[in-house]
Amino acid sequence: MSLALYNSLTRRKAPFTPLNPERVTMYVCGPTVYNRVHIGNARPAVVFDTLFRLLQTQYSNVVYARNITDIDDKIMNTAAASGEDISELSTRFAQAYFDDMAALNCLEPSIIPYATQHIPEMISMIERLIAKGHAYSADGHVLFAVQSMPNYGALSGRSLEDMLAGARVEVAEYKQYAGDFVLWKPSADHEPGWQSPWGYGRPGWHLECSAMIEKHLGETIDIHGGGQDLIFPHHENEIAQSCCANDGQPVARYWLHNGFINIDGEKMSKSLGNFRMVNDLLKQYPGEVLRYVILSSHYRSEQNFGKELLDSAWRSLDSLYGYLRGVPAGTAKLNKASAGYQALLDDLNSPVAISELYRLGKEMHAAEGEQQAQLRDELLGLSDIMGLLQQDADQWFKNIRGDQGISEADIEALIVERQQAKANKDYTGADKVRQDLLDQGVVLEDSREGTSWRRS
Repeated sequence: MSLALYNSLTRRKAPFTPLNPERVTMYVCGPTVYNRVHIGNARPAVVFDTLFRLLQTQYSNVVYARNITDIDDKIMNTAAASGEDISELSTRFAQAYFDDMAALNCLEPSIIPYATQHIPEMISMIERLIAKGHAYSADGHVLFAVQSMPNYGALSGRSLEDMLAGARVEVAEYKQYAGDFVLWKPSADHEPGWQSPWGYGRPGWHLECSAMIEKHLGETIDIHGGGQDLIFPHHENEIAQSCCANDGQPVARYWLHNGFINIDGEKMSKSLGNFRMVNDLLKQYPGEVLRYVILSSHYRSEQNFGKELLDSAWRSLDSLYGYLRGVPAGTAKLNKASAGYQALLDDLNSPVAISELYRLGKEMHAAEGEQQAQLRDELLGLSDIMGLLQQDADQWFKNIRGDQGISEADIEALIVERQQAKANKDYTGADKVRQDLLDQGVVLEDSREGTSWRRS
């Protein structure tokens, strides 16, 4: 079976055929760096990291770009409120994002373009749009004329009238049509900005991605990904800018969008105050638990996030790591004929792939010798694509769990104390140490090689 993907533009699943098999290109919208990111921001990062890993098993050269938006009104407002320099604030939160995504076992993309490093390319694209009759300048602004594009709205499936009725658009006197969107806006003297043919100002958000895609990946790329919330207006406007600047050439051949995340059954929103920040969750759960939860639902479906699901995911990973405990280390070997790999090829069906991890783990646990080694290597090969089972099994069970805050050093010291008590024939004292550790969620396991431990 070849890779098949659901294309949001055509609204159907189709075989994936890259423009150039020697250079497969994918762009995913990254964060606007004015704060720590929430779990909703993490879902596309994990989903498209998994697709990146999968593509690399099919093609020798996959170029994956995920941008950083480091100029935006939200960043400017946050910097002004805190008194921090805007570049320092955006750099700090960009690094925080990198740290959070690394904790979720996301690979570093091939390219990480920053918006502020592409101003000349943005100005050039605006000039081309004006020259082709798709944009106009007015009152220090440059706007895209949506009525100049006959098929504007094809991605979202909305007419211009529907868009105006269902969207909050700025109706300003300088607009020729209420739905026209900003490509360039003026900046006050105290605000960040750049000199342009239209005065001192800064780019519109939609324009940034179009310019970065074109510079690093080309006029037309294979895959463009992001959250479902970006379909309109962001991705719709990216299509308009890029297509009209490049004489109708599509910006992307496959559009992929992941579904929303709900928190305890309710849509995550500022008004409800139910955002779950990734760094807060990482204080309670290993990053691999968060990744497991995200992959436990199909990427296009809505997903519910809550404590019960996170705790269940942790126990599930305990089971998978438990199968690997005591099994000699091996080398990941991907079985492309396996049900798990074939499921991933079928529009990234990660829930089925996870079930295949369990099947392999159970069979491996019951097997011996060469058969066990073969199943172990196959299990590791499939889990590598999913970014799971990336730790040593024994180390996994030493992760601090919830409020079980006793450190590894303290545990090791108590084990030494217990050994000394046994040497002194103080078996009551030795049993007390074991029980004290058990009360703190630490299980001791004695063997001929000595005493090992794990968190329960």
